[in-house]
This record gives sequence, structure tokens and C-alpha cells, in this order.
Amino acid sequence: MSDSVLSLTAIDEVADILRGKSTVVLTGAGVSTDSGIPDYRGEGAPKRNPMTFDQFSSSADYRKRYWAGSHLGYKLFAAASPNSGHVTLAELEAAGVINGVITQNVDGLHVRAGSNRVVDLHGSMDRVRCLRCGQMFARDALAEQIDKANPWITEPDAVTVNPDGDAEVLNWAEFVVPECSVCGGVLKPDVVFFGEFIPKERFSEASDLVRASGALIIAGSSLVVNSGIRLLEQARRRRLPVIIINRGITKGDSRATVKLDTGTSETLAALAARLIV
Repeated sequence: MSDSVLSLTAIDEVADILRGKSTVVLTGAGVSTDSGIPDYRGEGAPKRNPMTFDQFSSSADYRKRYWAGSHLGYKLFAAASPNSGHVTLAELEAAGVINGVITQNVDGLHVRAGSNRVVDLHGSMDRVRCLRCGQMFARDALAEQIDKANPWITEPDAVTVNPDGDAEVLNWAEFVVPECSVCGGVLKPDVVFFGEFIPKERFSEASDLVRASGALIIAGSSLVVNSGIRLLEQARRRRLPVIIINRGITKGDSRATVKLDTGTSETLAALAARLIV
């Protein structure tokens, strides 16, 4: 159903499909727009060429540019609050209606909203990993070190941030890039870059959730990224109902049991009102 106005009839139809089924939810950037985090492909989203893993790993200048933007982007992500869509998903999990969330987002808002079983398909901005020795670091502690080394870049005002936490920064050439305190290696936020594969164990965890479920909701994702389509196809092969909630066209619309062309926050809240007893 393609209608930007929330249809109570459509909500009742979806609730009837999902009632009594253990449901898994796949979320994309559209779930976080109500928290002030932009969408990649929504209306008005700027075109951009995100940094690839090869660029980051092979060039000190690319790492300076990325870390300068990522540092400011992380500050804005950390200041964002979970919206009603995140909170509703946590409530649905607590009520036993859904068995977990698989998210393409790296903002950590599902966990902060209270969801317990979350698969961060593309990683999370709040962790940093050394590419040489594998040591993991908490982003907050590293952010304090970066502030001290780069006092000129501590104010995120008037910065344009992208959904992956990479902000647009012009004066990055003087940025002091952090190094691993264990081995001196290159540090990278624990997120999947373009040109980088999702870790096998993480995708397996997402696949296990789909296999353990009786239905799939896809919320706020245009399904352009291949990982989302793969999970959708797993659900279809098992003949699970697939509900897509997204403003605008997605690559999975023709394969959905029901497509709701509506905002995720209000639609999830309306569904929860019918499914939580």
C-alpha cells in the first residue's frame, strides 16, 4: 500500500498478519531521521561519495580527513536521543512480539532505547578497532584524547553529518590522527566501510534471527545495500510474511507482502498499540 497518510485499515491488516508470529525487524537510516540523523537516500539527501576501506587503509591523508569528520559526527551521534520508533521496538521486544532487531545503522540508538537483542550489521560508532592487533577501544575515551590533541575541532556547530557518522570538514589537514596505544597501529571505527565485507559471524547472527522468526518487518531502509536484500530473500524462501515500512520506493517493494509508504515512528507505534496485550 503506497499512501503517505497512515491508514488504520492497512495497520489492522498488518497487525492481523503479524499477530501470533515471532517477528524480526530490520532497520535502516529512516528509523533514525526523527532523532536528527539524516537519511542516505531520503528526500533532500545530498549526493556523496563515502570513503572506501582501501582509501582509508592506504593513505594517511585519507585517514586525517576521515577521522576529522568522524570525530565531529560521533559527537552529534552521541548527543542524539532515541526517538519513539526506537522506543517502540524496545517495547515490542519486552512484550515478546519481536525477537530482535537487525540494524544497518551505526548510531547505537536501538541499544540506548532499551532493545536487548540487536545485531549491528554494519558495526557501531561507539567502538574503535586497531587494524594491526585487533584491540578494541571505547569511543568515548578516544574522543577525549582527540579533543586534547585537536582543540580546534571540538565544536560541532554548523557541521553537516552523514548517516554513517562522517561529517563534512574542510580544515582537516592539521588533524592529529589517534594511534593504537597497544601497538601503534591504525585505528578505525568499528563500522563497515564501502568496499568492506560484513564480518561473517555478524551476518550469520542476523541470518539466525531470520530463521528463528515467523515474519520480517523492514523499517526505514531502501534496501539498496546488498545485506538487506539477502535477508529479505532468506525470509521469502521460507515463505515468511514481509512487511516494508518506508517513505519512498525500496528495492524490495515488489517482494513485500505489504508495503506501507509511511513514516516508521508513527507506524511502529500504531502496530504496537494493536500487538501488545
